[in-house]
Amino acid sequence: MFSVGHNRPQVMGILNITPDSFSDGGQLYIGGLPSLDKVLFLADLLVEQGADILDIGGESTRPGAITITESEELERVVPVVAALKQRFDIPLSVDTSTPEVMRLAAAEGASMINDVRALCRPGALEAAAASQLPVVLMHLRGEPKNMQDDPAYKDVVNDVVGFLTGRVSACEGAGIDRSRLVIDPGFGFGKTLDHNLDLFRALPELVALGLPVLVGLSRKRMIGEVLGKPTADRVCGSVALALLAAQKGVSMIRVHDVGATVDTLKVLAATKEP
Repeated sequence: MFSVGHNRPQVMGILNITPDSFSDGGQLYIGGLPSLDKVLFLADLLVEQGADILDIGGESTRPGAITITESEELERVVPVVAALKQRFDIPLSVDTSTPEVMRLAAAEGASMINDVRALCRPGALEAAAASQLPVVLMHLRGEPKNMQDDPAYKDVVNDVVGFLTGRVSACEGAGIDRSRLVIDPGFGFGKTLDHNLDLFRALPELVALGLPVLVGLSRKRMIGEVLGKPTADRVCGSVALALLAAQKGVSMIRVHDVGATVDTLKVLAATKEP
């Protein structure tokens, strides 16, 4: 079984099989339909660049995104998991909140479930428990379609930590061993720039909970707000945050720009005190 290591941050390469994701929506489509050839080409590139795991998502969760049907998500995700499993010897994560997608992706050989809704959908806890796979639990305020509608917290760090520890307890109650769990504070998911920055500064508090921590910061709006740059020009900002997150002790970093991130983490590792 795939496990998230603690000795160095692992790099999760993003494969969005969606027409409307915020950074790369439609990139893997031809004529309005997903192209398996394009998916395999990008996967091959990410593997060559040093990705430790690939994350396959069939539902856009960008701000304002509309929830798709289960059948749409299954049609996008399951054939891709099957094709990648046949061609590549690399762990595959499935970015989904849908129980049936979890079940069928696990049957096709997926190695991890990455759920932005932290297994809150009906049946998700049971599907994840039955899969025996590691699970990423992410904090999300509301739903993608409304999560950026004036997000407010009493204390964003305490609220996020409280939510995640509650979901860990729910998982343990459903028979999912703590050793299978990863937590993600959900940067950009129902948070303002100040919320995101507060959470980033508090990453050591999340790491101190004793569970692997995944962060997804790549090309996000918070970088654009700091730099005043559009999505395509946020690579340097993304890599900078990846480096800083690694220094704060996170275990996995989800990125679009795998090669730049892997190179940066190699330099970080080489310069650490022996």
